[in-house]
Amino acid sequence: MHRALLTVSLLLAVLLVACGRPEPAADKLLHNANIHTLDENKPHATAVAIRGDRILAVGSREALSHFIGEDTVEIDLEGATVFPGMADSHVHLAGIGERELGLDLAGIDSLDAFLDAVEGRVAESDVGDWVVGRGWLETHWTPPAFPTREDLDAIAPNNPVWLTRADGHGSVANSLALEIAGVDHDTPVPDGGDILRDDKGEPSGMLLGRAQWLVAQHVPEPDASLAERLVLGAQRSLEMGWTQVHIASGDYEELHTLRDLFAEGQIRLRVYQALRGPGAGAERLVNEGGFSGLYEGRYSVRGIKLAADGALGSGGAALLKDYEDREGRGYLQFQREDVIELLEMALRNGVQVWTHAIGDRGNRFALDLYEEVFDRVPAEERGVAEPRWRIEHAQVLHPDDLPRFVELGVIPSMQPSHAIGDLHYAHRRVGPERLRTAYAWRDLIDSGVPLAGGSDAPVEMGDPRIEFYAAVSRRDLDGYQGDHWYPEQAVSREEALKMFTLWPAMAAFEEDVRGSIEPGKYADLTVFARDLMSIDEKDILDTDVVMTIVGGEVLFDGR
Repeated sequence: MHRALLTVSLLLAVLLVACGRPEPAADKLLHNANIHTLDENKPHATAVAIRGDRILAVGSREALSHFIGEDTVEIDLEGATVFPGMADSHVHLAGIGERELGLDLAGIDSLDAFLDAVEGRVAESDVGDWVVGRGWLETHWTPPAFPTREDLDAIAPNNPVWLTRADGHGSVANSLALEIAGVDHDTPVPDGGDILRDDKGEPSGMLLGRAQWLVAQHVPEPDASLAERLVLGAQRSLEMGWTQVHIASGDYEELHTLRDLFAEGQIRLRVYQALRGPGAGAERLVNEGGFSGLYEGRYSVRGIKLAADGALGSGGAALLKDYEDREGRGYLQFQREDVIELLEMALRNGVQVWTHAIGDRGNRFALDLYEEVFDRVPAEERGVAEPRWRIEHAQVLHPDDLPRFVELGVIPSMQPSHAIGDLHYAHRRVGPERLRTAYAWRDLIDSGVPLAGGSDAPVEMGDPRIEFYAAVSRRDLDGYQGDHWYPEQAVSREEALKMFTLWPAMAAFEEDVRGSIEPGKYADLTVFARDLMSIDEKDILDTDVVMTIVGGEVLFDGR
Protein backbone atom coordinates (compact mmCIF):
# COMPACT_ATOMS: atom_id res chain seq x y z
CA MET A 1 0.00 0.00 0.00
CA HIS A 2 2.76 2.45 0.94
CA ARG A 3 4.70 1.58 -2.22
CA ALA A 4 1.59 2.18 -4.37
CA LEU A 5 1.01 5.59 -2.77
CA LEU A 6 4.66 6.50 -3.34
CA THR A 7 4.38 5.53 -7.01
CA VAL A 8 1.28 7.69 -7.44
CA SER A 9 3.02 10.61 -5.75
CA LEU A 10 6.03 10.33 -8.03
CA LEU A 11 3.82 10.18 -11.13
CA LEU A 12 1.92 13.24 -9.96
CA ALA A 13 5.19 15.12 -9.43
CA VAL A 14 6.34 14.22 -12.93
CA LEU A 15 3.02 15.41 -14.41
CA LEU A 16 3.19 18.70 -12.55
CA VAL A 17 6.68 19.36 -13.87
CA ALA A 18 5.61 18.38 -17.36
CA CYS A 19 2.70 20.81 -17.14
CA GLY A 20 5.11 23.61 -16.32
CA ARG A 21 4.34 24.09 -12.65
CA PRO A 22 7.23 26.18 -11.28
CA GLU A 23 9.65 24.88 -8.67
CA PRO A 24 9.48 26.52 -5.22
CA ALA A 25 11.18 29.90 -5.12
CA ALA A 26 14.14 30.51 -2.84
CA ASP A 27 13.81 32.91 0.08
CA LYS A 28 17.47 33.86 -0.32
CA LEU A 29 20.07 33.37 -3.01
CA LEU A 30 23.71 33.92 -2.06
CA HIS A 31 25.88 34.35 -5.13
CA ASN A 32 29.20 35.67 -6.41
CA ALA A 33 30.80 33.59 -3.68
CA ASN A 34 33.58 31.07 -3.25
CA ILE A 35 31.77 28.15 -1.61
CA HIS A 36 33.47 25.14 -0.02
CA THR A 37 30.65 22.65 0.46
CA LEU A 38 32.38 19.55 1.92
CA ASP A 39 30.00 17.64 -0.37
CA GLU A 40 32.13 15.12 -2.25
CA ASN A 41 29.76 15.23 -5.23
CA LYS A 42 29.98 19.02 -5.58
CA PRO A 43 32.92 20.33 -3.52
CA HIS A 44 32.83 23.89 -4.91
CA ALA A 45 30.12 26.29 -6.02
CA THR A 46 29.47 30.00 -6.43
CA ALA A 47 25.82 30.22 -5.33
CA VAL A 48 23.48 28.65 -2.83
CA ALA A 49 19.68 28.91 -2.69
CA ILE A 50 17.88 28.82 0.68
CA ARG A 51 14.21 28.15 1.35
CA GLY A 52 12.97 28.31 4.91
CA ASP A 53 15.67 26.95 7.18
CA ARG A 54 17.10 24.55 4.59
CA ILE A 55 19.45 24.59 1.65
CA LEU A 56 17.40 24.34 -1.53
CA ALA A 57 20.12 24.02 -4.16
CA VAL A 58 23.84 24.60 -4.74
CA GLY A 59 25.56 25.64 -7.97
CA SER A 60 26.03 28.86 -9.90
CA ARG A 61 23.66 31.83 -10.08
CA GLU A 62 22.84 30.93 -13.67
CA ALA A 63 22.10 27.32 -12.80
CA LEU A 64 19.92 28.39 -9.86
CA SER A 65 18.15 31.26 -11.60
CA HIS A 66 14.90 29.28 -11.89
CA PHE A 67 14.67 29.41 -8.07
CA ILE A 68 14.54 33.22 -8.11
CA GLY A 69 11.03 34.49 -7.45
CA GLU A 70 9.47 37.88 -6.81
CA ASP A 71 10.27 37.74 -3.11
CA THR A 72 13.69 36.13 -3.32
CA VAL A 73 16.37 38.19 -1.55
CA GLU A 74 19.60 38.09 -3.52
CA ILE A 75 22.82 38.62 -1.58
CA ASP A 76 25.92 39.44 -3.60
CA LEU A 77 28.86 38.29 -1.47
CA GLU A 78 31.40 40.00 -3.73
CA GLY A 79 33.79 37.08 -3.79
CA ALA A 80 33.68 36.21 -0.08
CA THR A 81 34.20 32.61 0.97
CA VAL A 82 31.34 30.50 2.33
CA PHE A 83 31.86 27.46 4.57
CA PRO A 84 29.40 25.09 6.20
CA GLY A 85 28.31 26.68 9.45
CA MET A 86 31.16 26.42 11.92
CA ALA A 87 30.54 24.71 15.25
CA ASP A 88 32.51 25.11 18.47
CA SER A 89 32.53 21.66 20.08
CA HIS A 90 33.45 22.78 23.59
CA VAL A 91 32.38 26.05 25.23
CA HIS A 92 30.94 27.43 28.44
CA LEU A 93 28.41 29.89 27.05
CA ALA A 94 27.50 31.71 30.26
CA GLY A 95 31.21 32.01 31.02
CA ILE A 96 31.73 33.80 27.70
CA GLY A 97 29.09 36.33 28.66
CA GLU A 98 30.53 36.68 32.14
CA ARG A 99 34.00 37.30 30.70
CA GLU A 100 32.60 40.07 28.54
CA LEU A 101 31.13 41.75 31.62
CA GLY A 102 33.73 41.04 34.29
CA LEU A 103 37.40 41.62 35.09
CA ASP A 104 39.11 39.98 32.13
CA LEU A 105 42.72 39.07 32.96
CA ALA A 106 43.52 37.29 29.69
CA GLY A 107 46.69 38.26 27.86
CA ILE A 108 48.42 39.89 30.84
CA ASP A 109 52.12 39.12 30.53
CA SER A 110 53.58 39.80 33.99
CA LEU A 111 52.74 39.60 37.66
CA ASP A 112 53.06 43.39 37.99
CA ALA A 113 50.58 43.98 35.17
CA PHE A 114 48.24 41.40 36.70
CA LEU A 115 48.35 43.17 40.07
CA ASP A 116 47.87 46.57 38.43
CA ALA A 117 44.69 45.32 36.73
CA VAL A 118 43.34 43.89 39.98
CA GLU A 119 44.26 47.03 41.92
CA GLY A 120 42.33 49.10 39.39
CA ARG A 121 39.20 47.04 40.02
CA VAL A 122 39.73 47.28 43.80
CA ALA A 123 39.85 51.08 43.51
CA GLU A 124 36.42 51.00 41.82
CA SER A 125 34.92 48.78 44.53
CA ASP A 126 33.51 49.55 47.98
CA VAL A 127 35.29 48.18 51.03
CA GLY A 128 34.18 44.61 51.60
CA ASP A 129 33.02 44.00 48.02
CA TRP A 130 34.30 40.87 46.36
CA VAL A 131 36.74 41.41 43.48
CA VAL A 132 36.32 38.57 41.01
CA GLY A 133 38.08 37.96 37.70
CA ARG A 134 39.25 35.31 35.30
CA GLY A 135 41.70 34.64 32.50
CA TRP A 136 45.19 35.05 34.00
CA LEU A 137 47.94 32.70 32.93
CA GLU A 138 51.35 32.76 34.58
CA THR A 139 53.20 30.74 31.93
CA HIS A 140 54.57 33.87 30.20
CA TRP A 141 55.49 35.68 33.42
CA THR A 142 59.04 35.95 34.71
CA PRO A 143 59.28 33.77 36.70
CA PRO A 144 56.28 31.63 35.58
CA ALA A 145 54.97 31.22 39.14
CA PHE A 146 51.46 31.34 40.57
CA PRO A 147 50.45 34.57 42.35
CA THR A 148 49.98 34.30 46.11
CA ARG A 149 47.65 35.64 48.76
CA GLU A 150 50.46 37.94 49.92
CA ASP A 151 50.63 39.46 46.44
CA LEU A 152 46.92 40.18 46.59
CA ASP A 153 46.90 41.30 50.23
CA ALA A 154 49.27 44.14 49.34
CA ILE A 155 46.77 45.67 46.91
CA ALA A 156 43.48 44.51 48.45
CA PRO A 157 43.64 44.31 52.25
CA ASN A 158 39.95 45.16 52.69
CA ASN A 159 38.30 43.30 49.82
CA PRO A 160 38.02 39.54 49.37
CA VAL A 161 39.64 38.63 46.04
CA TRP A 162 39.01 35.52 43.92
CA LEU A 163 40.76 35.23 40.55
CA THR A 164 40.41 32.15 38.37
CA ARG A 165 43.15 30.92 36.08
CA ALA A 166 42.32 30.77 32.35
CA ASP A 167 41.80 27.00 32.40
CA GLY A 168 39.23 27.19 35.20
CA HIS A 169 41.05 24.49 37.17
CA GLY A 170 42.92 26.79 39.55
CA SER A 171 42.15 30.03 41.39
CA VAL A 172 44.00 32.37 43.73
CA ALA A 173 42.45 34.02 46.79
CA ASN A 174 43.71 36.68 49.14
CA SER A 175 43.78 36.25 52.90
CA LEU A 176 40.38 37.84 53.47
CA ALA A 177 38.71 35.48 50.99
CA LEU A 178 40.41 32.50 52.62
CA GLU A 179 39.30 33.71 56.04
CA ILE A 180 35.67 34.06 54.89
CA ALA A 181 35.84 30.51 53.52
CA GLY A 182 37.52 29.15 56.65
CA VAL A 183 40.52 27.84 54.72
CA ASP A 184 43.57 27.69 56.96
CA HIS A 185 46.53 25.57 58.08
CA ASP A 186 44.25 22.74 59.24
CA THR A 187 41.84 22.59 56.28
CA PRO A 188 41.90 19.07 54.79
CA VAL A 189 42.50 18.72 51.08
CA PRO A 190 39.31 17.58 49.33
CA ASP A 191 39.37 14.63 46.97
CA GLY A 192 40.00 15.70 43.40
CA GLY A 193 41.78 18.91 44.31
CA ASP A 194 44.65 20.52 46.16
CA ILE A 195 45.41 23.43 48.49
CA LEU A 196 48.88 24.73 47.72
CA ARG A 197 50.85 25.72 50.82
CA ASP A 198 53.92 27.78 51.64
CA ASP A 199 57.01 26.63 53.54
CA LYS A 200 55.17 27.04 56.86
CA GLY A 201 52.24 24.89 55.77
CA GLU A 202 49.90 27.85 55.39
CA PRO A 203 47.65 28.14 52.31
CA SER A 204 49.50 30.06 49.57
CA GLY A 205 46.22 31.28 48.13
CA MET A 206 46.15 28.83 45.18
CA LEU A 207 43.36 26.26 45.16
CA LEU A 208 43.19 23.58 42.47
CA GLY A 209 40.39 21.41 41.16
CA ARG A 210 37.60 20.67 43.60
CA ALA A 211 39.38 22.62 46.33
CA GLN A 212 38.23 25.79 44.53
CA TRP A 213 34.72 25.17 45.81
CA LEU A 214 35.89 25.92 49.36
CA VAL A 215 36.03 29.60 48.40
CA ALA A 216 33.83 29.70 45.28
CA GLN A 217 30.70 28.83 47.27
CA HIS A 218 31.09 32.11 49.14
CA VAL A 219 31.51 34.30 46.05
CA PRO A 220 28.32 36.26 45.26
CA GLU A 221 26.53 35.68 41.98
CA PRO A 222 27.49 38.13 39.20
CA ASP A 223 25.38 41.26 38.86
CA ALA A 224 24.25 40.11 35.41
CA SER A 225 21.62 37.36 35.47
CA LEU A 226 22.28 33.94 34.00
CA ALA A 227 19.95 34.83 31.11
CA GLU A 228 21.89 38.02 30.37
CA ARG A 229 25.19 36.13 30.38
CA LEU A 230 23.85 33.43 28.06
CA VAL A 231 22.42 35.95 25.60
CA LEU A 232 25.67 37.91 25.56
CA GLY A 233 27.69 34.71 25.08
CA ALA A 234 25.45 33.64 22.20
CA GLN A 235 25.70 37.01 20.46
CA ARG A 236 29.46 37.07 20.83
CA SER A 237 29.65 33.54 19.36
CA LEU A 238 27.62 34.59 16.32
CA GLU A 239 29.88 37.59 15.78
CA MET A 240 32.85 35.21 15.74
CA GLY A 241 31.22 33.11 13.01
CA TRP A 242 29.97 30.16 15.05
CA THR A 243 26.58 28.77 14.06
CA GLN A 244 26.48 26.16 16.83
CA VAL A 245 28.16 25.66 20.19
CA HIS A 246 28.45 22.52 22.32
CA ILE A 247 28.09 23.56 25.97
CA ALA A 248 30.34 21.33 28.05
CA SER A 249 28.50 21.33 31.39
CA GLY A 250 25.61 23.13 32.96
CA ASP A 251 22.69 22.27 35.22
CA TYR A 252 18.91 22.29 35.12
CA GLU A 253 18.78 25.98 35.99
CA GLU A 254 20.78 26.72 32.85
CA LEU A 255 18.71 24.26 30.83
CA HIS A 256 15.42 25.91 31.85
CA THR A 257 16.88 29.37 31.29
CA LEU A 258 18.02 28.43 27.80
CA ARG A 259 14.62 26.95 26.97
CA ASP A 260 12.97 30.22 27.99
CA LEU A 261 15.44 32.21 25.89
CA PHE A 262 14.86 30.01 22.85
CA ALA A 263 11.09 30.20 23.30
CA GLU A 264 11.30 34.00 23.49
CA GLY A 265 13.58 34.20 20.44
CA GLN A 266 16.40 35.82 22.41
CA ILE A 267 18.86 33.10 21.36
CA ARG A 268 18.91 31.81 17.77
CA LEU A 269 22.36 30.20 17.85
CA ARG A 270 22.24 26.40 17.82
CA VAL A 271 23.17 24.80 21.14
CA TYR A 272 24.04 21.18 21.90
CA GLN A 273 24.60 20.60 25.61
CA ALA A 274 25.75 18.10 28.22
CA LEU A 275 24.87 18.60 31.88
CA ARG A 276 27.51 18.41 34.59
CA GLY A 277 27.97 15.18 36.53
CA PRO A 278 28.17 13.11 38.57
CA GLY A 279 25.32 14.36 40.71
CA ALA A 280 21.57 14.73 40.90
CA GLY A 281 21.28 16.62 37.63
CA ALA A 282 23.19 14.01 35.65
CA GLU A 283 21.17 11.21 37.24
CA ARG A 284 17.94 12.96 36.31
CA LEU A 285 19.04 13.44 32.71
CA VAL A 286 20.16 9.83 32.42
CA ASN A 287 16.80 8.63 33.70
CA GLU A 288 14.74 11.01 31.55
CA GLY A 289 16.89 10.63 28.45
CA GLY A 290 17.25 14.27 27.43
CA PHE A 291 15.82 15.80 24.24
CA SER A 292 16.93 16.72 20.71
CA GLY A 293 16.02 19.32 18.12
CA LEU A 294 13.72 21.65 20.03
CA TYR A 295 13.00 25.18 18.79
CA GLU A 296 13.44 24.46 15.06
CA GLY A 297 16.35 22.14 15.73
CA ARG A 298 18.27 24.73 17.71
CA TYR A 299 18.50 23.17 21.17
CA SER A 300 19.43 19.65 22.22
CA VAL A 301 20.44 18.24 25.61
CA ARG A 302 21.34 14.58 25.43
CA GLY A 303 24.61 14.20 27.33
CA ILE A 304 26.34 14.34 30.70
CA LYS A 305 29.78 15.85 31.25
CA LEU A 306 32.29 14.43 33.75
CA ALA A 307 35.76 15.71 34.68
CA ALA A 308 38.32 12.95 35.17
CA ASP A 309 41.23 15.21 36.13
CA GLY A 310 42.43 18.81 36.25
CA ALA A 311 44.56 20.87 33.86
CA LEU A 312 48.20 20.58 32.81
CA GLY A 313 49.08 24.21 33.45
CA SER A 314 47.88 24.22 37.04
CA GLY A 315 49.36 20.78 37.75
CA GLY A 316 46.10 18.91 38.17
CA ALA A 317 46.19 16.75 35.03
CA ALA A 318 46.49 13.10 36.09
CA LEU A 319 49.71 11.57 34.74
CA LEU A 320 50.97 7.99 34.65
CA LYS A 321 54.41 9.17 35.79
CA ASP A 322 55.54 12.17 37.83
CA TYR A 323 55.60 15.69 36.47
CA GLU A 324 59.03 16.78 35.30
CA ASP A 325 58.98 20.17 37.05
CA ARG A 326 57.05 19.50 40.25
CA GLU A 327 56.16 16.73 42.66
CA GLY A 328 53.31 14.37 42.11
CA ARG A 329 51.20 13.02 39.26
CA GLY A 330 48.13 15.23 39.50
CA TYR A 331 44.79 13.86 40.63
CA LEU A 332 41.60 12.16 39.50
CA GLN A 333 38.40 14.00 40.39
CA PHE A 334 36.27 10.89 40.85
CA GLN A 335 36.70 7.13 41.10
CA ARG A 336 35.30 4.28 39.04
CA GLU A 337 32.75 3.28 41.67
CA ASP A 338 31.38 6.84 41.76
CA VAL A 339 30.12 6.69 38.17
CA ILE A 340 30.03 3.15 36.81
CA GLU A 341 26.29 2.62 37.41
CA LEU A 342 25.49 6.09 36.08
CA LEU A 343 27.41 5.39 32.87
CA GLU A 344 25.79 2.02 32.40
CA MET A 345 22.35 3.60 32.67
CA ALA A 346 23.42 6.36 30.27
CA LEU A 347 24.38 3.77 27.67
CA ARG A 348 21.09 1.91 28.09
CA ASN A 349 19.06 5.12 27.76
CA GLY A 350 20.95 6.62 24.80
CA VAL A 351 22.58 9.43 26.78
CA GLN A 352 25.96 10.52 25.46
CA VAL A 353 28.86 10.80 27.92
CA TRP A 354 31.56 13.47 27.67
CA THR A 355 34.59 13.20 29.93
CA HIS A 356 37.19 15.91 30.48
CA ALA A 357 40.59 14.20 30.45
CA ILE A 358 43.93 15.94 29.96
CA GLY A 359 46.72 13.81 31.42
CA ASP A 360 47.65 10.39 30.09
CA ARG A 361 46.39 8.76 33.29
CA GLY A 362 43.16 10.77 33.08
CA ASN A 363 42.63 9.69 29.47
CA ARG A 364 43.40 6.03 30.21
CA PHE A 365 41.03 6.15 33.18
CA ALA A 366 38.24 7.52 30.95
CA LEU A 367 38.89 5.01 28.17
CA ASP A 368 38.97 2.16 30.69
CA LEU A 369 35.63 3.29 32.11
CA TYR A 370 34.07 3.49 28.66
CA GLU A 371 35.40 0.08 27.67
CA GLU A 372 34.09 -1.52 30.84
CA VAL A 373 30.62 -0.03 30.33
CA PHE A 374 30.55 -1.04 26.66
CA ASP A 375 31.46 -4.60 27.68
CA ARG A 376 28.76 -4.67 30.35
CA VAL A 377 25.91 -3.51 28.10
CA PRO A 378 25.25 -5.64 24.98
CA ALA A 379 24.64 -3.79 21.71
CA GLU A 380 20.97 -4.78 21.63
CA GLU A 381 20.41 -3.18 25.06
CA ARG A 382 21.89 0.22 24.17
CA GLY A 383 19.75 3.27 23.63
CA VAL A 384 21.53 4.12 20.37
CA ALA A 385 23.52 1.84 18.11
CA GLU A 386 26.52 4.21 18.06
CA PRO A 387 26.89 5.85 21.48
CA ARG A 388 29.58 8.28 20.23
CA TRP A 389 30.88 8.97 23.72
CA ARG A 390 33.45 11.72 23.82
CA ILE A 391 36.66 12.64 25.58
CA GLU A 392 37.04 16.38 25.97
CA HIS A 393 40.60 17.73 25.45
CA ALA A 394 42.44 14.36 25.15
CA GLN A 395 45.67 16.32 25.45
CA VAL A 396 48.38 13.95 26.67
CA LEU A 397 47.94 10.35 25.50
CA HIS A 398 50.03 7.28 26.10
CA PRO A 399 50.92 5.71 22.71
CA ASP A 400 49.08 2.52 23.70
CA ASP A 401 45.85 4.49 24.12
CA LEU A 402 45.84 6.27 20.75
CA PRO A 403 44.24 3.38 18.81
CA ARG A 404 41.62 2.83 21.51
CA PHE A 405 39.57 5.82 20.35
CA VAL A 406 38.72 4.22 17.01
CA GLU A 407 38.48 0.73 18.55
CA LEU A 408 35.88 1.93 21.06
CA GLY A 409 34.15 4.44 18.77
CA VAL A 410 35.09 7.31 21.10
CA ILE A 411 35.28 10.83 19.64
CA PRO A 412 38.12 13.11 20.77
CA SER A 413 36.89 16.68 21.26
CA MET A 414 40.01 18.88 21.14
CA GLN A 415 40.89 22.56 21.14
CA PRO A 416 43.87 23.53 18.91
CA SER A 417 44.40 26.82 20.74
CA HIS A 418 45.26 24.89 23.91
CA ALA A 419 48.27 23.44 22.12
CA ILE A 420 49.68 26.72 20.87
CA GLY A 421 49.34 28.20 24.34
CA ASP A 422 50.72 25.16 26.12
CA LEU A 423 53.74 24.78 23.83
CA HIS A 424 55.58 27.37 25.95
CA TYR A 425 55.55 25.24 29.09
CA ALA A 426 54.25 21.71 28.35
CA HIS A 427 57.75 20.41 27.62
CA ARG A 428 58.78 21.44 31.13
CA ARG A 429 55.72 19.75 32.66
CA VAL A 430 55.90 16.36 30.93
CA GLY A 431 59.19 16.24 29.00
CA PRO A 432 59.71 15.83 25.25
CA GLU A 433 59.01 12.10 25.10
CA ARG A 434 55.45 12.37 26.42
CA LEU A 435 54.86 15.29 24.06
CA ARG A 436 55.24 12.95 21.07
CA THR A 437 51.64 11.90 21.57
CA ALA A 438 50.31 15.11 23.11
CA TYR A 439 47.78 17.23 21.20
CA ALA A 440 48.09 14.41 18.66
CA TRP A 441 45.62 15.61 16.05
CA ARG A 442 47.43 14.00 13.13
CA ASP A 443 47.76 10.61 14.80
CA LEU A 444 44.12 10.55 15.90
CA ILE A 445 42.77 11.55 12.49
CA ASP A 446 45.03 9.01 10.78
CA SER A 447 43.67 6.32 13.11
CA GLY A 448 40.22 6.90 11.60
CA VAL A 449 38.30 8.88 14.22
CA PRO A 450 36.41 12.13 13.57
CA LEU A 451 38.06 14.88 15.61
CA ALA A 452 35.61 17.49 16.88
CA GLY A 453 37.32 20.88 17.19
CA GLY A 454 36.46 23.57 19.68
CA SER A 455 37.82 26.47 21.70
CA ASP A 456 36.92 25.91 25.38
CA ALA A 457 35.94 29.58 25.59
CA PRO A 458 36.19 31.45 27.91
CA VAL A 459 39.37 29.53 28.71
CA GLU A 460 40.54 30.56 25.23
CA MET A 461 39.30 33.42 23.08
CA GLY A 462 36.63 31.42 21.27
CA ASP A 463 37.63 32.57 17.78
CA PRO A 464 37.34 30.06 14.90
CA ARG A 465 40.16 31.81 13.04
CA ILE A 466 42.56 31.15 15.93
CA GLU A 467 41.44 27.53 16.16
CA PHE A 468 41.77 26.97 12.40
CA TYR A 469 45.20 28.65 12.35
CA ALA A 470 46.43 26.64 15.33
CA ALA A 471 45.29 23.36 13.77
CA VAL A 472 47.08 23.91 10.45
CA SER A 473 50.21 25.73 11.70
CA ARG A 474 50.79 24.32 15.22
CA ARG A 475 52.43 27.68 16.00
CA ASP A 476 51.56 30.38 18.51
CA LEU A 477 50.03 33.65 17.38
CA ASP A 478 53.49 35.14 16.83
CA GLY A 479 54.56 32.25 14.60
CA TYR A 480 56.73 30.54 17.22
CA GLN A 481 56.87 26.77 17.33
CA GLY A 482 60.05 25.48 19.00
CA ASP A 483 62.03 22.31 18.44
CA HIS A 484 60.01 20.30 20.93
CA TRP A 485 56.58 20.73 19.40
CA TYR A 486 56.34 17.94 16.79
CA PRO A 487 55.05 19.95 13.81
CA GLU A 488 54.04 16.74 12.04
CA GLN A 489 50.95 16.66 14.28
CA ALA A 490 49.45 19.64 12.37
CA VAL A 491 46.52 18.93 10.05
CA SER A 492 45.61 19.84 6.48
CA ARG A 493 43.23 22.70 5.80
CA GLU A 494 40.47 20.38 4.67
CA GLU A 495 40.86 18.41 7.90
CA ALA A 496 40.80 21.64 9.90
CA LEU A 497 37.57 22.62 8.14
CA LYS A 498 36.04 19.25 9.00
CA MET A 499 37.14 19.72 12.62
CA PHE A 500 34.80 22.70 12.88
CA THR A 501 31.96 21.60 10.62
CA LEU A 502 31.33 17.97 9.67
CA TRP A 503 33.02 16.27 12.61
CA PRO A 504 31.27 18.36 15.30
CA ALA A 505 28.02 17.46 13.52
CA MET A 506 28.95 13.79 13.90
CA ALA A 507 29.80 14.35 17.56
CA ALA A 508 26.26 15.71 17.99
CA PHE A 509 24.52 13.00 15.88
CA GLU A 510 23.65 15.67 13.32
CA GLU A 511 25.69 14.84 10.22
CA ASP A 512 22.47 14.21 8.26
CA VAL A 513 21.36 17.82 8.76
CA ARG A 514 24.53 19.83 9.40
CA GLY A 515 28.24 19.93 8.60
CA SER A 516 28.20 20.37 4.82
CA ILE A 517 26.42 22.53 2.25
CA GLU A 518 23.99 20.15 0.56
CA PRO A 519 20.30 20.37 -0.45
CA GLY A 520 18.07 19.39 2.43
CA LYS A 521 20.51 20.27 5.19
CA TYR A 522 20.08 23.24 7.49
CA ALA A 523 21.10 26.52 5.91
CA ASP A 524 23.89 27.14 8.43
CA LEU A 525 26.73 29.09 6.81
CA THR A 526 29.81 30.97 7.94
CA VAL A 527 31.15 33.59 5.53
CA PHE A 528 34.69 34.99 5.65
CA ALA A 529 36.19 37.82 3.62
CA ARG A 530 39.05 35.60 2.40
CA ASP A 531 39.55 31.93 1.71
CA LEU A 532 40.99 30.20 4.76
CA MET A 533 41.81 27.23 2.55
CA SER A 534 44.40 29.06 0.46
CA ILE A 535 45.64 32.30 2.05
CA ASP A 536 48.92 32.48 3.96
CA GLU A 537 48.71 31.04 7.45
CA LYS A 538 49.47 34.39 9.07
CA ASP A 539 46.56 36.00 7.21
CA ILE A 540 44.01 33.58 8.68
CA LEU A 541 44.04 35.42 12.00
CA ASP A 542 42.91 38.80 10.66
CA THR A 543 40.39 37.64 8.05
CA ASP A 544 37.06 39.34 8.74
CA VAL A 545 33.86 37.45 9.47
CA VAL A 546 31.40 38.70 6.85
CA MET A 547 28.21 36.91 7.82
CA THR A 548 26.80 34.20 10.09
CA ILE A 549 23.65 32.45 8.90
CA VAL A 550 21.73 29.95 11.03
CA GLY A 551 18.68 28.19 9.63
CA GLY A 552 18.55 30.66 6.76
CA GLU A 553 18.54 33.67 9.11
CA VAL A 554 21.33 36.23 8.85
CA LEU A 555 22.17 36.57 12.55
CA PHE A 556 25.37 38.55 12.07
CA ASP A 557 26.17 40.80 9.13
CA GLY A 558 29.61 42.38 9.20
CA ARG A 559 29.47 44.00 5.78
